[in-house]
Amino acid sequence: MTQTKTHILGYPRIGEQRELKKATEAYWKGKLSLDELLATGKTLRQTNWKKQQAAGIDLIPVNDFSFYDQTLDMSCLLGNVPPRFQWKGGQTDVNTVFTVARGTQGGASPVAHEHGADCGCTGGKVSTYASEMTKWFDTNYHYIVPEFQSDTKFALSSSKVFDEFAEAKALGLNAKPVLIGPVTYLSLGKVQDAKNPDFDPFTLLGNLLDVYEQVISGLAAAGAEWIQLDEPVFSLDLNDTQRAALKTAYNRLSKVKGSARLLVTTYFGGVRDNLDAYLALPVQALHFDFVRGAEDIDAVLGKFPKDRILSVGIVEGRNIWKNNFDASLAVLEKARAAVGLDRLWVAPSCSLLHSPVTLRNEGALDEDLKSWLAFADEKLLEVGVLNALLNGLAPKGLLEANQAAAASRKASKRIHNEAVKSRLAAVSASDYERGSVFTVRQQKQAAKLSLPEFPTTTIGSFPQTAEVRAARAQWKKGTLSDADYDRFLKAETARCVAWQDEIGIDMPVHGEFERNDMVEYFGENLQGFAFTSNGWVQSYGSRYVKPPVIFGDVSRPKPMTTYWSEYAQTLTHRPMKGMLTGPVTILQWSFVRDDQPRSVTTHQIGLAIRDEVVDLEKVGIAAIQIDEPAIREGLPLRRSDWKDYLDWAVNAFRLSASGVKDDTQIHTHMCYAEFNDIIQAIADMDADVITIETSRSNMELLEAFVGFQYPNEIGPGVYDIHSPRVPTEEEMVRLMSKAEAVLPRRNLWVNPDCGLKTRGWEEVKPSLIHMVSAAKKLRAAKPVTA
Repeated sequence: MTQTKTHILGYPRIGEQRELKKATEAYWKGKLSLDELLATGKTLRQTNWKKQQAAGIDLIPVNDFSFYDQTLDMSCLLGNVPPRFQWKGGQTDVNTVFTVARGTQGGASPVAHEHGADCGCTGGKVSTYASEMTKWFDTNYHYIVPEFQSDTKFALSSSKVFDEFAEAKALGLNAKPVLIGPVTYLSLGKVQDAKNPDFDPFTLLGNLLDVYEQVISGLAAAGAEWIQLDEPVFSLDLNDTQRAALKTAYNRLSKVKGSARLLVTTYFGGVRDNLDAYLALPVQALHFDFVRGAEDIDAVLGKFPKDRILSVGIVEGRNIWKNNFDASLAVLEKARAAVGLDRLWVAPSCSLLHSPVTLRNEGALDEDLKSWLAFADEKLLEVGVLNALLNGLAPKGLLEANQAAAASRKASKRIHNEAVKSRLAAVSASDYERGSVFTVRQQKQAAKLSLPEFPTTTIGSFPQTAEVRAARAQWKKGTLSDADYDRFLKAETARCVAWQDEIGIDMPVHGEFERNDMVEYFGENLQGFAFTSNGWVQSYGSRYVKPPVIFGDVSRPKPMTTYWSEYAQTLTHRPMKGMLTGPVTILQWSFVRDDQPRSVTTHQIGLAIRDEVVDLEKVGIAAIQIDEPAIREGLPLRRSDWKDYLDWAVNAFRLSASGVKDDTQIHTHMCYAEFNDIIQAIADMDADVITIETSRSNMELLEAFVGFQYPNEIGPGVYDIHSPRVPTEEEMVRLMSKAEAVLPRRNLWVNPDCGLKTRGWEEVKPSLIHMVSAAKKLRAAKPVTA
């Protein structure tokens, strides 16, 4: 009997208990050998493959595993290691990956080497700025940006993909190697060529394809039946160069000798006007995201070639709500009618990298809500059940159980709060406006705050030490009383504030020791949110987050941060900065309900944050930071959809920030994003001060603000907190001097790129001391701007 096949595009590599994080960080600290790290990776891969095999997945992906980032792995496979990392050619390895990602040899902390620890690498030989990272399309996953120079030469430089394919084959698996496609790889990279900054990376395509041909040929010779090439650029607005490159690339790759067949995937949205180019690719199978690209369904089915296999991405890979089998089966039935069962594959919409691993470990989650959810392991089963239902082979009762869960969620009274809906409906235009324009506010704030030139501050969080985490865990378990936990947190806060005073930070923060995560903490204090125990997803490297679940209307029952900010202000004569997460970021970094527009949910959050901002002002906090690092990542992938998104995203921020007086200074923070294309929207947010990431980009990201003549104050980050290295005072002065040369001196702040939560005090202290010293040197120096 002819049947459809199942496959997935990728699977989370982190482990059910975050085994990858623990092993990687132990290796960096010299507490785990390289062999032990590699053994952990092998165990995780095999566990993941066995899960997929048990769920009945026909084609199991390999090379979706990474110790840091799959795009960086691709760069290492291609031999594209930036010259500053002193790679001498030959084979790259996991230490090469860590060096590029973290700026230190092998990724190890310099402190570990000072104490003679052996982490399996040669510490101290490389200490430079790490490669830039930015968001993977519109997700919260960060990839390491490939760097290109006009003389870049690609060469096959890693055996990783071949080794992992052989590993899976030895277990008897029908393994499908996964590669980032050549055009997506070139599109996501960045030119880093001082001698030829305007060269087109696509001039490198010919040499790049030489290596891809070697890889495909080698995998075919090793026995690969299918090879997956990810080209999510098809969900973007493509230019003529990209379109030509896609045609050139796949005309060549389709002719590689060997028995392997090619599957090209795209995801995160519809292909729209790129459909004809996508369908023209001379490959054997094409994957479509029919969840986020549902508008494509009829066009795809109407035009799909009769000699290709259609992979239908019908299980949402990026959110955690249970699949609606009735709706999905309706799409799959249409697809079957168009192409037949023998040319139809069932799959998730994208890699399951963006989902938590399993619901199996969520014993504390209430059963009602849990019945509405599906994590990666559950999505594997959904793919299998949908395939069985489509083929008439599903056990009785599975469809009915799914229908019951959907009906339960829709009818639940937990979801709707009429008071929240009424308040939002009553919002007027004046609720989005500050009392005066920025120039008036700036004068009032200067008089109130009395800050020096180049004022110093940090982005909010300070190191979450083992002691802080242990105290929080004990408190949550009930083994540490509320009173004792409060005393502990006050002591940590007092030490943090005193140290900032000691070194001369002009605008201190309280350190956020009471907070577990910048989104989770607020979600725990807002109605309409739920929380998992182990719902971790990878943000970058060993940094994992546990997004809240927004299942209902959002409101703030009581103040969330005033207790700690007010206490911290009593510890210093300097102006204490209150710290909040903005409405768009809370939305973007949560798993969001899918039963109402995201704009409505964001405005509900905006009203809750507005209440907090007003209360902070009432208790005497003169500066309030509302972090919005996710504004840029939330952009729709198509430019034609931007205006609507930016209108409601900016308005949600303004709604949260506009309830205070002119002399209360509103800060915001953004990191690891290209700002050029949204600079008008950033200006429209009308924050008094914006802090941004610029150290990894060597101040390049500042150019957007310079060209736009950004009118408000700005803090271009001078300390890359995503690397363990300690920047020198001279580096910081150099970076800020570049900023001062192009922006008014009176508008510049000095600060790190991001919060310090993930760093250790042994790195933070010298780095911030250098930062304060750099600011003093800048004040004493002759102005370099008119």
